[in-house]
Amino acid sequence: MTVGTEPEGMTVSPDSKVLVCTSETSSMVHFIDTSTRQITANLLVGSRPRFSAFKTDGSELWVTSEIGGDLTIVDPATRKIKKIVKFEIPGLRSEAIQPVGINITKDGKFGFIDLGPANRVAVVDGTTHAVLKYLLVGQRVWHGAFTPDEKYLLVANGVSNDVSVIDVAAQKVIKSIQVGELPWGVAFGPN
Repeated sequence: MTVGTEPEGMTVSPDSKVLVCTSETSSMVHFIDTSTRQITANLLVGSRPRFSAFKTDGSELWVTSEIGGDLTIVDPATRKIKKIVKFEIPGLRSEAIQPVGINITKDGKFGFIDLGPANRVAVVDGTTHAVLKYLLVGQRVWHGAFTPDEKYLLVANGVSNDVSVIDVAAQKVIKSIQVGELPWGVAFGPN
């Protein structure tokens, strides 16, 4: 099947019925029916969409646009945009704010958005979509993962070669762990 130019991120809906593909150069999100393997909808979003994630209940799809500098909240049922969240950090040019990774808590109350060279993780309210705060992390934060108990979020910082540990409940960075060169993401294996 043909999608837009430079397909980047892939995610599957909680019910496994929809595969979502982001195409960077086309600035599009493609909805693919997993049973028929056909594209059912295309949605134009901000420039250079990199990653997308569903809320656990499937009620929303969040899509980051790296060059657009925003987060698009999509209603997966209608395939329409509900809201566009803009990020503004005092003292930083807008070009330095490049959203990539997304981690949404299982209860859908909070989302953590990795802002690349802004060296911050934005905490977004899962209901109002307001930006609650920015957490200062290492340099060039890319992707992260929650610990299995969701007590901590670990995010990889590609330029400073470390991983920042965020206390999810406190919404606070509590530790930095040095790792190998240019870490891109974090994953947890089975216990």
